[in-house]
Amino acid sequence: MIFQRDIVLLTFPFSDLESSKVRPAIVLSNDKYNRRSEDFVAVPLTSNLKVRDYAIRITNNELESGKLIVDSKVKVDRIFSVSQRLVRMKIGRIKAEVHERITGMLFELLHVT
Repeated sequence: MIFQRDIVLLTFPFSDLESSKVRPAIVLSNDKYNRRSEDFVAVPLTSNLKVRDYAIRITNNELESGKLIVDSKVKVDRIFSVSQRLVRMKIGRIKAEVHERITGMLFELLHVT
């Protein structure tokens, strides 16, 4: 079972669907949804720290448990749904206040102006 705020490693297929790479992501969907669905909603992490809109820097200080190999950025504008079967492993869990920052930025992105 995966839980909201988990950092997981996922197998992402390339566009040719013949090869893949493993990438980290943060689970956004709530635990009730995650228990009932084969999928979950997440945002990807990247080690590319260049300045970009709708991104939040994450270091080990923002983790409740686990450890990042390198400081990373959450790409909030890249939200996606993915099968739980593609999770290779859990590598950590972000703090509740970091999850609130991510969802707050997502709401800002979706807000009608």
